[in-house]
Amino acid sequence: MNNLPELLSPAGSAEALAAAVKAGADAVYVGGRMLNARMKAKNFDGECLKENIAFCHEKGVKLYVALNTAVYDRELSEAVEYTDFLYTAGADALIVSDLGLASAVRGRYPGMGLHASTQASGHNAECARALAELGFDRMVCARELSQKEIAELCEDSPIEIEQFIHGAMCVSQSGQCLASAMMGGRSGNRGLCAQPCRMKYNGYYPLSLKDMCLARHIPELINSGVASLKIEGRMKSPAYVYEVTRIYRALLDESRRAEEDELKVLTAVFSRGGFTDGYYTGRLDDSMNGVRSDEDKSAALTLKTEFKDVGRDHAPPIIQKRMDPAMIFTPPKAAKRDKRPGKPICTARFVNPEQVCGEDFFRHIYLPLDKYRGGKADGVILPPAIFPGKEKETERLLAAAREAGATEAMICHAGQAETVKRFGFTLHGDFRLNVFNALSASFYISLGMRDIILSPELTLPQMRDIAAPKCAVVYGRIPTMLLTKPADGASKAKRGLTDRTGAFFPLIREAGFDVLLNSVPLYMADKSSLLDSAGIRGRHFMFTVESRRECEKIINAYKKGIPPEGSIRRISN
Repeated sequence: MNNLPELLSPAGSAEALAAAVKAGADAVYVGGRMLNARMKAKNFDGECLKENIAFCHEKGVKLYVALNTAVYDRELSEAVEYTDFLYTAGADALIVSDLGLASAVRGRYPGMGLHASTQASGHNAECARALAELGFDRMVCARELSQKEIAELCEDSPIEIEQFIHGAMCVSQSGQCLASAMMGGRSGNRGLCAQPCRMKYNGYYPLSLKDMCLARHIPELINSGVASLKIEGRMKSPAYVYEVTRIYRALLDESRRAEEDELKVLTAVFSRGGFTDGYYTGRLDDSMNGVRSDEDKSAALTLKTEFKDVGRDHAPPIIQKRMDPAMIFTPPKAAKRDKRPGKPICTARFVNPEQVCGEDFFRHIYLPLDKYRGGKADGVILPPAIFPGKEKETERLLAAAREAGATEAMICHAGQAETVKRFGFTLHGDFRLNVFNALSASFYISLGMRDIILSPELTLPQMRDIAAPKCAVVYGRIPTMLLTKPADGASKAKRGLTDRTGAFFPLIREAGFDVLLNSVPLYMADKSSLLDSAGIRGRHFMFTVESRRECEKIINAYKKGIPPEGSIRRISN
């Protein structure tokens, strides 16, 4: 039993936490008053959190606190002050996604773990090594990994791997969804996701996934080397938390697969037309799709939960004596305003070589790594995710691109930096790094990146205050979802999805992924003075569904400052 992975349960309320402990959880994870991805849960803070930490420790259960959203510069001081409170209160670990916040607290809390949230997009051993260098001792891996990929990751990772085994899933790659922010102004990266993936497109629900259930795979999971098995559900009821934890507790202790009666209970307590294990088994098809029906809701009402203590004995966790941190945190200073901004430095990416133009306008031109063949482009864009087993192919493509004349490389995860540097590329940071603050930018610059494309979610004033070699996307349809599972229901004639308002969201194929683009392009051709005032010299263009002629027209518009035609999106001022 000592070799079993940890069973980690969600707790969105004190009642759910008590249910998880009674049902046999080894650890629970909760959210506090700020920076957690479930801001609409009841959550914990102050004396309530202290009391529940003490309760968990009395029962031999660990408690982790989720601080798994992006952090603005102006929030960093308060965030560090809050993590100081969590440390002295006795929390066993922080779950963090923002690498700027991780930089601020690195080494500050001896005896408390630092876990990289799934929002940090960790998906292979290179990611784990980069996160380990930043002080993380655990990585919550992407939910999209298969059984084989998880086993390979666990074997090669220098830090613990935590894996989701049950609950809701995003159709977008972990940490790579901008849909809610771009479509409705509610950022998933800030804990306010409006769940556009649960909406109708093309008349039905092609982006809504069933909940994950790996209850039939427990023996393989035990043998995979995973340190912790995680149940999703901080927005779910205490009954859900209890029943799901209770069943997985029994499966782990008895090292067996779920039986039909147990699956029926799991289905009754919460499902969306059943469950899926598609990512884990590699069956990426429409059987993964599902919505929560009236029948599903009725089934939950018929289930009668008795909150009995399963009687699992835990050894009390060893807690090092906590002292107030002696280190003083100094927040980054806002960038100085340049009264005489230099000439803009423009760069661009094109989905296909046939689109490439504007050599006289762009300093660097990028193509996807798998489409680079030399010619007018001098840069490559790394795949947004490189799953275990794909590293050698990526290295082969990097070597071929370097040989063909590429000198620049756009990096999508910290774990890609060391690999790319070995081939002699100059490194640049992509928008997929989700840089929201100066500390995060500084971390990536320390890895050797020449400059960073800031998150498209930021406003111009927020971009202005980040003191770093920075760029902003100033034109293009922002990628809103990175889909590991091919999009079901996309139009055959014109590939994309249409929502209930008639807005059309194109789909493109990039590095083996379906990428859902925003329905309207970002356009700032006539706002150059605003970009200047925000200190944005680096200006990046994304050409996706445009023809070459349309690309040339857009470049000309930016040269002349021509106002937009039709519907567009702006960077907020």
